[in-house]
Amino acid sequence: MSLLSALLAIIFYPPIWQLLILGFGGALLIAIVAVWFERKAAARVQRRIGPYWASPRLGGLLHLVADMMRYAFQQVIIPRTVDYFPFLVAPIVGMAVSILPFAVVPLTSNPSYWPLPPGLIEYSLLLALAISTLPPIFLIVAGWAANNPFTIVGGVREAFIILAYELIAILSLLASAVTVGSFNIVDIVEAQGFVKWFIILNPLAFIAALIAIAMSTSAFPFEIPESEPEVVAGPFTEYSGILYALNMGGAYMRRFAFSLIVSLVLLGGWYPIVPGEGVVTGYLLPSLVVVAKATLVTLAISFLRAVYGRYRLDQALDLAWRLVLPLSLAAILLALIEAYLGIV
Repeated sequence: MSLLSALLAIIFYPPIWQLLILGFGGALLIAIVAVWFERKAAARVQRRIGPYWASPRLGGLLHLVADMMRYAFQQVIIPRTVDYFPFLVAPIVGMAVSILPFAVVPLTSNPSYWPLPPGLIEYSLLLALAISTLPPIFLIVAGWAANNPFTIVGGVREAFIILAYELIAILSLLASAVTVGSFNIVDIVEAQGFVKWFIILNPLAFIAALIAIAMSTSAFPFEIPESEPEVVAGPFTEYSGILYALNMGGAYMRRFAFSLIVSLVLLGGWYPIVPGEGVVTGYLLPSLVVVAKATLVTLAISFLRAVYGRYRLDQALDLAWRLVLPLSLAAILLALIEAYLGIV
């Protein structure tokens, strides 16, 4: 084996390619792009000056560089009253868990590049959904460990949001599995093929999933746990420097991980690419198509900041339980009808 072949084998080994390169590196890059896109979209829609004047020729990108440098070199202040160990560990573990869904989702139909053995790949959708519900736990732990009234209220708000969105997200994303009759993401993608994408066959599931992702990642109009007028920065009030950046970046990375699942089960996955043999056609191109679709979903959710104001907690919960939960149940019903009729 040549040196180049060995290097490619290491890079495209599924746990390395999906967890480190796409999961950590890709999600971090998408998080930076999403922040920039939010600022530019809000500036354009709401007629703000925005970051234009700092670097007009670069579209305001120097603002992002300045923010990253500030977070990287700012002093981390830890109040004496915090519960020290969970206060430090929560943002680190929360970000790490945010990218774990990348380790279990197949990004190609070529079994040589599946991240799980064939026995577990049959339950890849269930595993991805189970892992994706873990990060908010550490956000609640961070709010509790800070031992501050504002952080505790922010953590409690996050707990309410979890109860509202978790069931909706799971039901809406499982609708595709109901139609196909399998929890295997590969089977779900292959059933969609070139034209039978579930965003068309079951738009109710897509709408419910999009709202659930926005709620779960505190995107506008559901940026409720850290609402400035009532609870300052919510669970993050006592955090500073790199620890605050981990908390904030974790939400964007979690949004991207959710979007990746949506792109697989509702947006045709790696199609229109048909995976072949070899690293390029069998793994690289299909995975990049999935990531491109997930990026578009992430940016679509980020655009909501420009057009919606923040909901109150009671408004968000009322929307979830009265409208979006019935919508996700209707998506399951539609999936059952399509399965009975053999549409897929």
